[in-house]
Amino acid sequence: MAGEKAGTMTENTARASPMVPPLGATVALVGTLAAIYMVSQFLRNSVGVIAPDLAREIGLTAGEIGLLSSAFFLAFAAAQFPLGVALDRYGPRACMLVCTVISVIGAGLFAAATTTSGLIVSRVLMGLGTSCFLMAPLALYARRFPPERFTTLAALQLGVGSIGTLLVTAPLAWAAATIGWRTTFVVVGAFMLGCGLLVLAVVRDEAPKAQGQHHETLRESLVGVLEAARLPGVGPLFLMQLTAYSSFVFVVGLWGGPYLTHVYGYGLTARGDLLLVAAVAQILGLMAAGYLERRLASYKAPVMAGALATAGALALIAVVGRLPPTALVIWIALFGFVAGYVSVLIAHGKALLPPHLVGRGMTLLNVGTMGGAFISQVVSGGIIGLFPSQGGAYPLVAYQVVFAVQAAALLLTCLAYRRVQDPHRALAAGA
Repeated sequence: MAGEKAGTMTENTARASPMVPPLGATVALVGTLAAIYMVSQFLRNSVGVIAPDLAREIGLTAGEIGLLSSAFFLAFAAAQFPLGVALDRYGPRACMLVCTVISVIGAGLFAAATTTSGLIVSRVLMGLGTSCFLMAPLALYARRFPPERFTTLAALQLGVGSIGTLLVTAPLAWAAATIGWRTTFVVVGAFMLGCGLLVLAVVRDEAPKAQGQHHETLRESLVGVLEAARLPGVGPLFLMQLTAYSSFVFVVGLWGGPYLTHVYGYGLTARGDLLLVAAVAQILGLMAAGYLERRLASYKAPVMAGALATAGALALIAVVGRLPPTALVIWIALFGFVAGYVSVLIAHGKALLPPHLVGRGMTLLNVGTMGGAFISQVVSGGIIGLFPSQGGAYPLVAYQVVFAVQAAALLLTCLAYRRVQDPHRALAAGA
């Protein structure tokens, strides 16, 4: 969202610019919202590094590991439509408080789980609980701040949230090795609870009636979603959303850890360090992609370049299988960097939507983002499970196949995305 244009998040931007909160209140608000989003990012991507340990301790198969990770994304995606209604009817603050409680329960159950079903249920709860920690803050920023501040605040929210992705790499590996993964999730749950208390103390909702808004019903919300889905370009963009973000979490959030362990023999700390490289590189890629969007005055150029480079990186592993150690580090860094194009893809979707459909249209596209992660992880887990394992380790060819499948899916959605209009270019042509 780093390239998003101010003033298009919600219809609230059409009214007079709100009074900017004092600096101290702004710092407290943004810090609180960014912190709770950071924890949600940690919970989202936390399976990859500890997957081999879960498999060894609880006896998970590859298919069960894929289902375990993907259950989060399915629950997250399913929550988006009712979340849109709840944000309008009850406000971001109430939604975040309820979601905090659900997230804390999910983290606690995950820490205590001893069965596959227990782990999956806890992941579902974490997916439901963290489903609002991006959309709710963005709604607050749109209501509380002038339109020209929105882009900066949204970029800050995403940037700080990316720290949560960093924490599921080397820091999670270190914590799991030091105090165990179960205790780690207890600590994370306690931190999430602390963030919820900060939300309770810092965040205040504006009364919807005072904003001149009515409570949107579920039927009205669904009608708006259908209207957004029929807009030119939204369908192909939705397809692109299915594979863009899912390709990054495919490696960093799930199969990167098992691949490094089963193919290279790396332990917990080493695989955490390597995945940290990808996470840091992605943050740099997010900034670079946003710069290219502004420099080239194009959404499609950086998205196509990043998507094709990501597909090429996945295809390389599919063909070569195992890289020398130095080349592996370079590959991981480049993969994380080129995956940063997803921020421009989100901005492209937002630019295609008229003001009265931006909220519901973005919710629809977010379903594609999280639903794609669910699909890719379930399918890849099933494919890897087709190959025989030895002592819980799967052969190199199993990973080559799933990397190839993900690369092919990304290329197919690029073909669909080519047909989408680029609002930057259309604006330039109109000028």
